[in-house]
Amino acid sequence: MAQHRKRPRSVAQRTVSLRTAAATLTLAGAPLAAGGAAVAAPGTTAAEVRQQVDELHHEAEEATEAYNAATETAGRAEEHLDRLRDQAARRTDELNALRRDLGAQAAAEYRAAGLPASLQLALATDPDEYLERAAALDRAGSRRADAVAVLGNELLAVERLRAEAEAEADVLADARSAAAEHRATIERRLAEAEELLAGLTAQERAAALAEPTGPTGPTGPTEAATGAVPLSAARDASPSARAAAAVAFAYAQLGKPYGWGATGPDAFDCSGLTQAAWRTAGVSLPRTSYSQVSAGTRVSRDQLAPGDLVFYYSGVSHVGIYVGDGQIIHAARSGTPVRMAPVDSMPLVAATRPA
Repeated sequence: MAQHRKRPRSVAQRTVSLRTAAATLTLAGAPLAAGGAAVAAPGTTAAEVRQQVDELHHEAEEATEAYNAATETAGRAEEHLDRLRDQAARRTDELNALRRDLGAQAAAEYRAAGLPASLQLALATDPDEYLERAAALDRAGSRRADAVAVLGNELLAVERLRAEAEAEADVLADARSAAAEHRATIERRLAEAEELLAGLTAQERAAALAEPTGPTGPTGPTEAATGAVPLSAARDASPSARAAAAVAFAYAQLGKPYGWGATGPDAFDCSGLTQAAWRTAGVSLPRTSYSQVSAGTRVSRDQLAPGDLVFYYSGVSHVGIYVGDGQIIHAARSGTPVRMAPVDSMPLVAATRPA
């Protein structure tokens, strides 16, 4: 982790989302067994293994969204740092040019023959000559004072840019370090889940990775899955052409693999899929699920329409795209493809309609 320095307020504010993302992993970072390995106890049933695997995958997804936030912060910081360095280089060139001009002026005056300009003025005998020399001396002094003032301002500007670049470099280092930590958490949780799954038969493994079918809505039993929704029906029920385009994109990704941190075109994580779907409709969404939840108009469960984003779990760590008839399309978790699922198969906490 880079040593921290005092940062301009604007730069410090930009690290808040990174700190928030890291805070969500406080519980997820605790090992499930001695030594950090997730090993099923003797006599553990397949159902109990499935529950443990679900918990591990959920923790991995929380870490994935935090990883996405950290890498997004790092990307912005790197771009900003490049701009600051370019600006500092240009202002430094301007500063050096001003210094050369002042140096040339001073050298020319030093090389000038005769008495100092002020003494020449005092000894002038012709009134017209006196006035002419006085005006020239005044203009030269004014130009020099202006040049010195500009030089001072340029020097301050260069120093400000260098200080801001130094602070931005700290932001970049912090974001890269956080991303590496979240990546390690993801890999550890997925490895633990794989170790648990390795003790199951092929049939039990398939059942453990299957999409939940029972309704688990926070307000009690709701309708269960009614089967696949035809694309034509989902498009026709969409509230706008943009929503229809986002839904059509989501359908086209069915069967593609889950990949943490992936935004397509070959693999997706949950927020990567929804971001890509709405991008094809001309709408730019933030990268993470807990940012996307604030990027549209909130809608209630009974107002859901195709194209709406639905968010799950108290930490808003999962998101899918609603396609109608009580169904969503989502990138569920590692080891499973992008697929359709009941909207209430996970604890739904919010829904939004992107503009």
